[in-house]
Amino acid sequence: MKKLIIEWIVLLSLCLCCASAQAADLTTNGGVELDLSALPHQDKTASAVVYFISDITPESLVNAYQALGVELPGKVGVKLSTGESERTNYLRPALIGDLVQMLDGTIVECNTAYGGSRSSTAMHMQLAKDHGFTDIAEVDILDAEDSMEIPIEGGTRLLVDYVGSHFAHYDSFLVLSHFKGHAMAGFGGAIKNISIGFGSSMGKVWIHSGGTRTSGSIWGDQDPFLEAMADAAKGVDTAMGDNIVYISVLNRLSVDCDCDGNPSEPDMHDIGILASADPLAIDQAAIDLVYAMPDSGSLIERIESRNGLHTLDAAETIGLGSRNYNLVIMK
Repeated sequence: MKKLIIEWIVLLSLCLCCASAQAADLTTNGGVELDLSALPHQDKTASAVVYFISDITPESLVNAYQALGVELPGKVGVKLSTGESERTNYLRPALIGDLVQMLDGTIVECNTAYGGSRSSTAMHMQLAKDHGFTDIAEVDILDAEDSMEIPIEGGTRLLVDYVGSHFAHYDSFLVLSHFKGHAMAGFGGAIKNISIGFGSSMGKVWIHSGGTRTSGSIWGDQDPFLEAMADAAKGVDTAMGDNIVYISVLNRLSVDCDCDGNPSEPDMHDIGILASADPLAIDQAAIDLVYAMPDSGSLIERIESRNGLHTLDAAETIGLGSRNYNLVIMK
């Protein structure tokens, strides 16, 4: 009897160890182990697929793109933020260079509507050079020659979006986003990158004002601004169809945007890289991962103090994509 009890205890211990080993479905770049059940919108049956890789390296960026199984056609624009200053947490050329060059991509950006180092094309190009982007690819400021209008179907606030006129020169886009907080939007990811990011200087005011003006102050009512971001993102995503994909890097997770020349130092660990063809799914996955982290209190406070999650609600309402996603873990 004693022998049977000992054997039962050993067997139970082995089972518990196996269960413990299986519980951690992913490990973040910062070493946090997570079960997928901690991510409320993760759904193995979801049609939207988001790939996750914990390593944040040039090779991992290439692997994340290749996991999408797409070949972006024609002239490829790589949409990213060139950063406001050297202190900014923008994605460094050393990290992204291999992927950009593999695609023979042109780095594309638009000028700002609030002054700073990127408010004119000449200043913006100088900053892109200073930050090393011209060493890895050509750089095109999309609104160097004004704006163009693209339609938005079913928008909450906007019927049209104003993007840089060079938008029309590209056959496809890789949207390469640094996920982080934002002083106005709460957070910045794929949706912000294709709305405010693709917006010309005029288009940025248009979005910030909730579609009430194209010049003047960028300050406006908060929820209309967030809804207009979702609208503008849908305009860009719809215009490109299958010829646009999204990669988000969750590192240097400051509460402040890369448009802030003096951002707060991040106080949470890096998470990893996400890739998807769905801009809403990739942002929702990033949010779920941030909320699951034990050291993300500052970033969550920033997001919620700006009602940032409303952007995801608005995007879902207008059919930009899916908030439910199947997270595929890459090794």
